[in-house]
Amino acid sequence: MTKKTYAIEGMHCGSCSMGIEMFLSNTDGVASAKVSYDTKKGEVEYDETKIKDEDVIKAIEEAGFKATVEK
Repeated sequence: MTKKTYAIEGMHCGSCSMGIEMFLSNTDGVASAKVSYDTKKGEVEYDETKIKDEDVIKAIEEAGFKATVEK
């Protein structure tokens, strides 16, 4: 398992963060997702044999937000 933090742009409220968490949780290969509206960051744990960084970012973008991997 790989755990990475993503900077997420476009959240307007706590419901946005919960929606992203639910969307990511339903993505194949994602073990857990914790998104914070306050910090505008999301921590995602995923199986790197099933999903890549680009796939996590794409899933967040499909939910209507912009994401980048934190360095």
